[in-house]
Amino acid sequence: MRIEQLQAFIAITETGNFGQAAKKCGVTQSTISRQIQSLEQDLGLPLFHRSTQAKLTLGGEKLLPRAQRICLEWNKASKECADLIAGKQPELCIAAIHSVCAHYLPPILQQFCLDYPEVQLRVTALGSDRALKVLRDGLIDVAIVMNNRFLTASAEIELTVLYEEQVDVLMAANHPLSHLEKIPPLELVKYPQIVFKDGYGMQRLVQEWFRNQNVQIKTAMELNTLDAFRGVIRQGEMIALLPHKALIDSYNDPTLAIRPISHSEIEINTIKQGELDNVLTRQVVMVTTSDRLMIPPIAHFYKLVKNMATSSDLLTTQLIGQ
Repeated sequence: MRIEQLQAFIAITETGNFGQAAKKCGVTQSTISRQIQSLEQDLGLPLFHRSTQAKLTLGGEKLLPRAQRICLEWNKASKECADLIAGKQPELCIAAIHSVCAHYLPPILQQFCLDYPEVQLRVTALGSDRALKVLRDGLIDVAIVMNNRFLTASAEIELTVLYEEQVDVLMAANHPLSHLEKIPPLELVKYPQIVFKDGYGMQRLVQEWFRNQNVQIKTAMELNTLDAFRGVIRQGEMIALLPHKALIDSYNDPTLAIRPISHSEIEINTIKQGELDNVLTRQVVMVTTSDRLMIPPIAHFYKLVKNMATSSDLLTTQLIGQ
């Protein structure tokens, strides 16, 4: 059974004539006749009494209301798909990590609203792993997150690297490490650390970094907002490893100190040790699916973000103090 057979069936009931129905459907009368014959064969009973005027049989009467509902839903679906192709979607849903929402997206969002004023933007700050999962579940259109190759390794995923940034150490201004210009990596394990909650890419990144060196960190607390990080760290000797963009609002805070991780060999307890693999950076990517890039508003937003990355210094790794 095909939709055009049902459309032909309804056209005949509306016109009462195979010839008029053919004109309404824009096909020949022989085509209409073949479509109805095929439909009758599929159903196993006649649908019309063949006379001067086509009248419904009992089977035709049973089929008519259902055929009308099917065609109505088909027309709605066809219109919605056509609207998507024409860029008439009602909203665009984006999930991004907190620092991107605060410092990277605002000018892009403003430009998109000017270009597509009829599309409502819905922007949610989420942890990277959570954002990639809701993208996979079809709940958002674009995710701007830390890269996670385990969640982006599928054929339908479209991924663009936006920038890479170093991870620094946030501490209280009077912290014992604050007198150092750069923090030796193995000094980090001496102090309790605050990490992001599960579902945030930074937790995974920091834990993997230490695990690869066979070093155990002292995780004292899990938080999920930068304000909470700053508030707790001001109070004592806890530290946090956070990316540069997440620390922008902390540089002018006199109660806090930010230091990069040292790149030199260090000596602890008079035993010379090689430094940890201390090039700790995070890569921020934009992720969507290939089918979504066929939709004009999504494709336009994706292009705006790519252009911003290309034209800004965010495309290259920024090292504090260089």
